[in-house]
Amino acid sequence: MSGKKLKGGKKVRRPRFAFQTRSQVDILDDGYRWRKYGQKAVKNNKFPRSYYRCTYQGCNVKKQVQRLTRDESVVVTTYEGTHTHPVEKSTDNFEHILSQMQIYPLPYN
Repeated sequence: MSGKKLKGGKKVRRPRFAFQTRSQVDILDDGYRWRKYGQKAVKNNKFPRSYYRCTYQGCNVKKQVQRLTRDESVVVTTYEGTHTHPVEKSTDNFEHILSQMQIYPLPYN
Protein backbone atom coordinates (compact mmCIF):
# COMPACT_ATOMS: atom_id res chain seq x y z
CA MET A 1 0.00 0.00 0.00
CA SER A 2 1.33 3.43 -0.82
CA GLY A 3 0.51 6.95 0.26
CA LYS A 4 0.67 9.18 3.32
CA LYS A 5 -0.34 8.10 6.81
CA LEU A 6 -3.34 9.66 8.52
CA LYS A 7 -4.07 9.87 12.22
CA GLY A 8 -4.62 6.40 13.62
CA GLY A 9 -2.00 4.85 11.32
CA LYS A 10 -4.27 4.44 8.29
CA LYS A 11 -2.81 5.14 4.87
CA VAL A 12 -4.43 7.07 2.04
CA ARG A 13 -4.07 5.24 -1.27
CA ARG A 14 -2.82 7.25 -4.20
CA PRO A 15 -4.75 6.68 -7.43
CA ARG A 16 -3.19 3.90 -9.48
CA PHE A 17 -4.01 2.71 -12.97
CA ALA A 18 -2.37 0.62 -15.66
CA PHE A 19 -2.82 0.12 -19.36
CA GLN A 20 -1.33 -1.93 -22.17
CA THR A 21 -0.22 -0.59 -25.54
CA ARG A 22 1.22 -2.21 -28.63
CA SER A 23 4.40 -0.31 -29.32
CA GLN A 24 7.95 -0.76 -30.53
CA VAL A 25 9.17 1.82 -27.97
CA ASP A 26 8.88 1.39 -24.20
CA ILE A 27 8.29 5.03 -23.30
CA LEU A 28 5.52 7.02 -24.97
CA ASP A 29 5.45 10.80 -24.82
CA ASP A 30 2.57 11.57 -22.44
CA GLY A 31 3.37 15.28 -22.09
CA TYR A 32 5.19 15.04 -18.74
CA ARG A 33 8.90 14.84 -18.03
CA TRP A 34 10.19 11.73 -16.28
CA ARG A 35 13.45 10.71 -14.61
CA LYS A 36 14.37 7.06 -14.45
CA TYR A 37 15.32 6.08 -10.91
CA GLY A 38 15.55 2.32 -11.11
CA GLN A 39 15.22 -0.93 -12.97
CA LYS A 40 14.48 -4.38 -11.64
CA ALA A 41 14.52 -7.89 -13.03
CA VAL A 42 11.07 -9.47 -12.84
CA LYS A 43 10.52 -13.16 -12.14
CA ASN A 44 9.46 -15.16 -15.21
CA ASN A 45 10.02 -12.19 -17.53
CA LYS A 46 13.12 -11.58 -19.64
CA PHE A 47 12.36 -7.84 -19.75
CA PRO A 48 13.20 -5.66 -16.71
CA ARG A 49 10.68 -3.26 -15.16
CA SER A 50 11.73 0.42 -15.25
CA TYR A 51 10.73 2.98 -12.61
CA TYR A 52 10.22 6.71 -13.28
CA ARG A 53 9.32 9.84 -11.27
CA CYS A 54 7.79 13.05 -12.60
CA THR A 55 10.47 15.76 -12.57
CA TYR A 56 8.13 18.67 -11.77
CA GLN A 57 8.98 20.21 -8.36
CA GLY A 58 6.66 18.83 -5.67
CA CYS A 59 4.92 16.30 -7.94
CA ASN A 60 5.06 12.77 -6.54
CA VAL A 61 3.66 10.81 -9.50
CA LYS A 62 5.52 7.63 -10.38
CA LYS A 63 5.23 5.20 -13.26
CA GLN A 64 6.46 1.70 -14.04
CA VAL A 65 7.06 0.42 -17.56
CA GLN A 66 7.46 -3.23 -18.54
CA ARG A 67 7.19 -5.41 -21.67
CA LEU A 68 5.22 -8.63 -21.58
CA THR A 69 7.11 -11.89 -22.16
CA ARG A 70 4.22 -13.67 -23.84
CA ASP A 71 3.72 -10.81 -26.36
CA GLU A 72 6.85 -8.68 -26.80
CA SER A 73 4.94 -5.99 -28.71
CA VAL A 74 2.87 -5.11 -25.60
CA VAL A 75 4.10 -2.54 -23.06
CA VAL A 76 2.38 -2.24 -19.66
CA THR A 77 2.54 1.23 -18.08
CA THR A 78 1.37 1.74 -14.49
CA TYR A 79 0.86 5.25 -13.08
CA GLU A 80 0.63 5.96 -9.34
CA GLY A 81 -0.57 9.35 -8.11
CA THR A 82 -2.08 12.43 -9.71
CA HIS A 83 -0.15 15.28 -11.33
CA THR A 84 -0.63 18.56 -9.45
CA HIS A 85 0.57 20.73 -12.34
CA PRO A 86 -0.22 21.36 -16.01
CA VAL A 87 1.17 19.23 -18.81
CA GLU A 88 4.73 20.40 -19.48
CA LYS A 89 4.81 19.97 -23.25
CA SER A 90 2.40 19.66 -26.13
CA THR A 91 0.75 16.28 -26.51
CA ASP A 92 -0.48 16.77 -30.09
CA ASN A 93 1.86 14.01 -31.22
CA PHE A 94 0.76 11.77 -28.33
CA GLU A 95 -2.90 12.07 -29.41
CA HIS A 96 -1.86 10.94 -32.89
CA ILE A 97 0.11 8.01 -31.45
CA LEU A 98 -2.88 6.93 -29.31
CA SER A 99 -5.18 6.97 -32.31
CA GLN A 100 -2.81 4.56 -34.09
CA MET A 101 -2.55 2.10 -31.18
CA GLN A 102 -4.71 -0.48 -29.55
CA ILE A 103 -5.12 0.32 -25.86
CA TYR A 104 -6.38 -2.27 -23.38
CA PRO A 105 -7.27 -1.01 -19.89
CA LEU A 106 -6.22 -3.31 -17.06
CA PRO A 107 -8.44 -3.79 -13.99
CA TYR A 108 -6.83 -2.71 -10.74
CA ASN A 109 -8.06 -3.76 -7.33
